[in-house]
Amino acid sequence: MRPDLDTDPGLPARDSMTIPLALMRTTVVLAFAGLGVGFWLFQVAQHEKFAELAENNHQRTIALSAPRGAMFDRDGRRLVENRYSLNISLVREQVEDLDATVETLSDVAGVPLAALEAVIERHRRDPPYRPTVLIRDASLAQVAAVAAHGIELPGLFVQQLPTRHYPTNEVGAHLFGYVGEVSDAQLASAAFENVRSGTVVGKSGIEQTYNRLLMGTDGARQVVVDSLGREIETLGEEAPLEGRQLQLTLDYDLQEAAEAAFKVAGFDGAAVVLEPDTGEVLVFASVPAFDPNEFAMGIDGETWGALNSDARLPLNNRALQNRYPPGSIFKIAMAVAALEEGIVDPDHKVVCNGGGFFYGSFRQCLTSHGTLDMREALERSCNTYFYSLGEQMEIDQIHHWATALGLGELSGIDLPFEVQGLVPSTAWKREARGEPWYPGETISVAIGQGQVTVTPLSLAVMMATVANGGTRVTPHLLKAVNEGNGFVPVPRPVPRSEVELSPETMSAVTDGLWYVVNRNGTGRRSRLEGRDVIGKTGTAQVISLQGREAAGDEKRFRDHGWFVFAAPAHAPEIAGVVFGEHNDQSGLSAEIAKHIIETYFAKKDGLLRPVLPLPSTPQLVPPVVPPVVVAANHTH
Repeated sequence: MRPDLDTDPGLPARDSMTIPLALMRTTVVLAFAGLGVGFWLFQVAQHEKFAELAENNHQRTIALSAPRGAMFDRDGRRLVENRYSLNISLVREQVEDLDATVETLSDVAGVPLAALEAVIERHRRDPPYRPTVLIRDASLAQVAAVAAHGIELPGLFVQQLPTRHYPTNEVGAHLFGYVGEVSDAQLASAAFENVRSGTVVGKSGIEQTYNRLLMGTDGARQVVVDSLGREIETLGEEAPLEGRQLQLTLDYDLQEAAEAAFKVAGFDGAAVVLEPDTGEVLVFASVPAFDPNEFAMGIDGETWGALNSDARLPLNNRALQNRYPPGSIFKIAMAVAALEEGIVDPDHKVVCNGGGFFYGSFRQCLTSHGTLDMREALERSCNTYFYSLGEQMEIDQIHHWATALGLGELSGIDLPFEVQGLVPSTAWKREARGEPWYPGETISVAIGQGQVTVTPLSLAVMMATVANGGTRVTPHLLKAVNEGNGFVPVPRPVPRSEVELSPETMSAVTDGLWYVVNRNGTGRRSRLEGRDVIGKTGTAQVISLQGREAAGDEKRFRDHGWFVFAAPAHAPEIAGVVFGEHNDQSGLSAEIAKHIIETYFAKKDGLLRPVLPLPSTPQLVPPVVPPVVVAANHTH
């Protein structure tokens, strides 16, 4: 007989499942309770935080770099502008394995791995969401390679950015300067407040001096990206504002003429030409130069190394960074000092028999000049005459008038890195060397040797000061600024000092400098029919005559050749200096000055520009192009 299940001995089945079921129910309740609390925390308590993370996961703000302001010469010719380049950039927060990504980019783009790693290291402290430019001015082949390996290169994208462009290449390079990525030192200075890492800023020249005006204001674009960081939609855009446009005092025709003349002459040096009444810089040349375009996209190590190792020092701005002995050019300052101090008058005569004894030693002159007055002494550049003046004068008298003319002083030009020359004084020697000044030392200073040193720029200022009658103008390059509604002239900087040279001094010095060029003087190579050019040559020894003989014809020991000038004689419109480094002949510098002066007057009269012996044909001066006016209103 089958047993009755209801009466089967043992524990009932229902009772045996009670505890496990209770545990299961409790576990399920607790699990759902936990999920509920978690959902509440994520969706309610921290809603704003995770909503922002979710939003940022598919939106990106891309900075739009502002083009730097263009530059124009005084006639409206565009000299510095912008072009657009393709840059390959990286957003680090979208990259899991940065090293692998960079190695892949190096392989596909053909860029040295070390170069890419150096860029990343330089921007290591930047926010990870900010794009870092790894390859500037990428080629189309590089862009295509990156696009083809998109899956292997997460976080990489191509940006179109404005890039500085210098159509004139090396012409005016030291004047314009160059740009580069802002350095840590610059970021730490007040001048670069609110400038972010990676921004391109001015590093030298006008680019540096007026960086704030030229920089403009960056814009931004809000975009939607997919999981690979590719843009799929633009949500909004704030356009960047171009920097202010600058009109310079520079005359590009004269600048080009000066640099072309140096090239034909075959030596290095500098030339500075000013308007004597205003201080406006018409020419500012330093030769050799460099191509600032090489810096615009970040100069590579090989090019930078070549520039720095070049024995001719192309990065050196000879016009305002180098000090040289002025040689006989200093005789102009001596003449002014002697006449204004009443030591002699213009008719004072000295007999030159090939030299003379001064303070117990014989000082040699170039030749026997016979009997000369002040005008003739300037014309013939007679050392004996000026030794005689040095014997009669105190060094502090010479210092006073030389500095009043601009020597041994900073000019105040609106360019960086100007160095100061030296016109010695009793106070200077006591402070610098702890010694008294000895009268015999004045003899060397009287002919521009000894301790006296000058920059080419300071000699241009001296010549402008003599030409205008005693006002030491401040040389400057900024003429007008365009903020969007046309060019507005900027105030002219005030003169650095002012003295009124007597008519007697002006007449004697002007006549003597006219004789230098137009009679039998040493500046005959600058003579220009009908233009009444005045000028003075100067030869500055680099080493002693005995040392020169021992060194032979080694170029670095050859003399420097100077020529200062102004024209026309009694109402000068231009004044300046040409410096020939180790050119051994001041007459060669005078020839360059003549080409500049001739170009100036040809342009003024609408004539054909003079042509140097180059493989080219005469050309009319290019027509003046009106400066471009930017339509947008700037709010810098």
